[in-house]
Amino acid sequence: MTGSPRDRISLFFPVYRDDRTGARVATNAHGLSYELAADWEIIVVDDGSPDRAGEIAEGLARTDPRVRVIRHGRNLGYGLALRTGLDATRFEWIAFTDGDDEYEVDDLRKLWRLREFYDLILTFRYAKRYGSARIFISWVYNNIIRRVFRTHYRDISCGLRLVRRSVAAELSLRSTSPFIGAEIAIKTMLKGFRVGEVGIQTLPREFGKGPSTSFANILATMHDMRAVYREVFSPEYDRPLNH
Repeated sequence: MTGSPRDRISLFFPVYRDDRTGARVATNAHGLSYELAADWEIIVVDDGSPDRAGEIAEGLARTDPRVRVIRHGRNLGYGLALRTGLDATRFEWIAFTDGDDEYEVDDLRKLWRLREFYDLILTFRYAKRYGSARIFISWVYNNIIRRVFRTHYRDISCGLRLVRRSVAAELSLRSTSPFIGAEIAIKTMLKGFRVGEVGIQTLPREFGKGPSTSFANILATMHDMRAVYREVFSPEYDRPLNH
């Protein structure tokens, strides 16, 4: 079945060491997509996962042609996994989340009903069900972003979003680290598109430990933050046409 562009959605998520949760996220997304949109697709980006996450996703794809799997030969990082997913989508509305089932896919209903009012809809965690150390890191990170990039967003790293494909195509994303979430929000804002926020609760990760707060990812995030800062505050960024 097909519908107008406003009734079509591409939903994707990356997986890395998520073989115990990726199938559940895909199953929940599959059921929700039937309810939300006249036409839809689900894309799983296997970012070189060393476990069975990619293999499990391939099994799901064989049961429904609207489910696709893109596999990186090696781990390229969260930012590149998101960029791969964004580039692979076909429909005007793109929803994306994480493969660790920390975010409730059903919360996309809240974002979907606001799609006519915004070009990008972020989420913020008003109830955070994880350790105090991670809450503190998130608080510090969000405060740094607000000061450095002069934004007002509550929780710029929250991994559940809805964006117009035509807007995402204008952003020229460069991050390979978890900073990709902030880059999307910052560049969307600077280009004058409408950005909204919706509050959600998050779920504790059931298996393993999320890599976003690892030392390597923190360093990569700092590198990308510096690069994006230089880009967007450069006189050349988004320069008016008559200059």
